[in-house]
Amino acid sequence: MRYLLMISADETEVGDEVSEEGMRAFGAWMDDLVERGVIRAHEGLRPSRTATTVRVRGDEVLLTDGPYIEAKEQIGGFALIEVDNLDEAIEIAAAHPACSVGQVEIRPVREP
Repeated sequence: MRYLLMISADETEVGDEVSEEGMRAFGAWMDDLVERGVIRAHEGLRPSRTATTVRVRGDEVLLTDGPYIEAKEQIGGFALIEVDNLDEAIEIAAAHPACSVGQVEIRPVREP
């Protein structure tokens, strides 16, 4: 089953740059997923202040600078994994270095 891991944290608590130690921890996490053969995609996102939100109301396209919701935590990246079950997805999410400063939301991907 495929799962989307949405990695988020309070952007005011986390700088734009990741520490050397954080990059090593992330590299070890990614290496493990590659070795297991479960990673399908992983991307980091630029800060939420760079987002553009699009809404359509009637015939009008409304644009807003910034994230789609006002929240303390913002999504900073995502991973798409394919594993046997939710327990394995939880194990992988809990090992992500971002869990020490933020959280990882796990969502099953809708299968055709």
